[in-house]
Amino acid sequence: MCCEGFEPLECLTGSHSSSEIMPLLASPPRPRRCYPGHYLVTLARNPLALLRSMASCGDVSEIAIGPQRLVLASHPDDIQRILVSEQRSFRKGRALERSKLMLGEGLLTSDGAYHLRQRRLVQPAFHREQVARYAAVMADFAARADAEWRDGDVRDVHDAMMRLTLAIVCKTLFATELDAETVTEIGEAVSLSLQMFQYTVLPFGAILEQLPLPFVRRLRRARERLDKIVYDMVAELRRGEGGDRRDLPSMLLAARDADGSALTDEQIRDEIITLIAAGHETTAVALSWTWYLLSQHPVVAGRLHHELDAVLGGRTPTVADVELLVYTRAVLAESMRLYPPAWILERRAIEDVEIGGYTVRAGTLVLVSQYLAHRDPRWWSDPERFDPSRWLTSAIRPKFAYFPFGAGTRACVGESFAWMEGILILATLAQRWQMSHDPTHEVVPEPMITLRPRYGMRMRLESITRSYPAART
Repeated sequence: MCCEGFEPLECLTGSHSSSEIMPLLASPPRPRRCYPGHYLVTLARNPLALLRSMASCGDVSEIAIGPQRLVLASHPDDIQRILVSEQRSFRKGRALERSKLMLGEGLLTSDGAYHLRQRRLVQPAFHREQVARYAAVMADFAARADAEWRDGDVRDVHDAMMRLTLAIVCKTLFATELDAETVTEIGEAVSLSLQMFQYTVLPFGAILEQLPLPFVRRLRRARERLDKIVYDMVAELRRGEGGDRRDLPSMLLAARDADGSALTDEQIRDEIITLIAAGHETTAVALSWTWYLLSQHPVVAGRLHHELDAVLGGRTPTVADVELLVYTRAVLAESMRLYPPAWILERRAIEDVEIGGYTVRAGTLVLVSQYLAHRDPRWWSDPERFDPSRWLTSAIRPKFAYFPFGAGTRACVGESFAWMEGILILATLAQRWQMSHDPTHEVVPEPMITLRPRYGMRMRLESITRSYPAART
């Protein structure tokens, strides 16, 4: 299975001589090695095509980029070993290492004992009871967005979702309501940093950020502004230290290690920026693709509107409604199957480890891809079809055929937050709006750290008018 514009990779099977195959069959065996043409260009321009071509070689395949070996594992059993049962044999990969330039030693980029310690400090902000308290803010901010929309408007819905989820994460986790200018500045810093991601896996990626290029200078200025915003937030918290606040920065400020030491301003900064970046980006991306898919499938959209009418009757949803919005959740789940915001995970083997019957050497970069697993026809019938009803019946498939939030000790700490936020935003806005895709606007997935729509998502808003027996509350 290959993407248009990229030829299938040649695997070391069949068409090659036995002398070429034998080294891979020697003890210990190594993954089947694929030889792509122009792989470096494809990796930069169309990594999804490269991964799909690698997957066509088998459940475990390998390429070399200079001295660096990359192994792609595609079977759910192997994914489980890498992310869970054998996770101690791996550390984070090159992309997350490079992300430290923006995120520092935050929860996303840290590793080992330090990562576990930081996760324990952040976890209370995402306990079930705490997340339930965020529901009113999520629905309220979605209702504010709803009030600003007008029938017939053509908007970049991706930009709208980014702004909405950023405002929500700052208000819920950091007890801060940002002005429009600050939202724009934070969004720009995050976006520019994500744009750099596509270069981090290339051999010259580290060099690029040291060059005096206009793009790099903009990135540095945006990061400096983001640092100032966050450090000002920390300074204000320290001035009011001792108050009874349950926002995340206050929790981090009050946290103590076993030896009684507190976190430094820099450590708190790293966690805040990490959660701002990760906490709004993934949900915004998921919602952007959801609106697009609904615009292409009017029957699905009609069934969604029917559920919202039946459960909500025109009122703003609450935390109690989340469990009742079964089809709404299925729509979101199916959107994340086809367009998972986190589309790939990268690990580096720190010791020799067996994957799928092959020995992967220490130092090898190992990739697992949600995008590939979620579309694998072995586990999903008609995998390219958008069909939320597949989530309403029991189906026998491997657990790691679907893992939009990762797994193991590095699983997304905010998974429950993301589900609630996505469902409440979708329910609030879809009650009053349906969208049609602007046919002049190209929709292309852009695989960076997240699977964004490359050119945004231009949609025409169409108001839905209904009469309800009870007044909106």
